[in-house]
Amino acid sequence: MSARPPQAGTKPAPSPAVGQGADRLYSIGELAQELKVTTRAIRFYEAKGLIAPVRRGVHRSYSRRDRARLRLILRGKNLGFTLEEVAQYLKLYDADPAQIAQTQMLLVHIEGAIEDLQIKRADIERTLKELKDIRSQCMEHLGRKGVAGAGICKG
Repeated sequence: MSARPPQAGTKPAPSPAVGQGADRLYSIGELAQELKVTTRAIRFYEAKGLIAPVRRGVHRSYSRRDRARLRLILRGKNLGFTLEEVAQYLKLYDADPAQIAQTQMLLVHIEGAIEDLQIKRADIERTLKELKDIRSQCMEHLGRKGVAGAGICKG
C-alpha cells in the first residue's frame, strides 16, 4: 500500500518520542519548539556546560533532566540572573537533593530583584509626575497666550 502525500495545509505527523516516562529522550528540535528557543541557544547552553545531552554520532538526545535544566536556565534568564548565577544555581540543584541551599540562594536573588524593581518603579512614577507637571505648565502657558495648540496634548 502506498502512502499518500500530506494534503496542503496539514502538518506532518510528529516523529515518535524516544522512550517513555523517565527514560524519554527529546531531540533538539523538540526542545526548541516546546521551550520557544532556537536550537542555537540550546547548543550555546550545552557549550557552557549547563546541559549535557547524550550524543549518538552527530545527534543529540536530551533527557528529562536536560529538559528541566533548560527550563531553569530560561526562567533564570527571564528573571535577570546572569549565566554564572544560573550555573551556580544548577550546581546547587545537583548537589542538594533537599534543595535547601538552592532555595536559599534563589530567595536572596529574588529579594534583590524585587528591591531593584521597586526602585525602578519609584523612579518611573517620579519621572511621570514631573513630565505631567511640565505638560500642564505648557498647556497653561499656551492657553494664556491664546494659542490654538493648547488642546494638542492628551491627558
